[in-house]
Amino acid sequence: MATISIENMKFYAYHGCFEEEQRIGTNFSISIWFETDTKTAELTDNVMDTVDYSKVYAVIKREMMIPSHLLEHVGRRIIDAVKQEAREIGKIKLKISKLNPPVGGQMDCVSLWLED
Repeated sequence: MATISIENMKFYAYHGCFEEEQRIGTNFSISIWFETDTKTAELTDNVMDTVDYSKVYAVIKREMMIPSHLLEHVGRRIIDAVKQEAREIGKIKLKISKLNPPVGGQMDCVSLWLED
């Protein structure tokens, strides 16, 4: 087994509990780590023998475009959709960060980590 990561993907999306967040939107950063068997790809040097991470990115981008109130909901949708698209993926660890969240104080982000 190997772990593949796609880190710090940037999206502008409309997730949040406040009406303004759903109307105006904000910036998000997503990182994903997933386990998969890469033994064949290590020998063949063929993308067809491993997880095509451009497809994983496309799934994440698609799910980020669907507004949700909670990062928890977005995260679960992303994990389920990635597993549906790439059945050869085992464990997934996902981090979603809302940059500059409207919580009444100064901070870089609020993040959710999910594992499946």
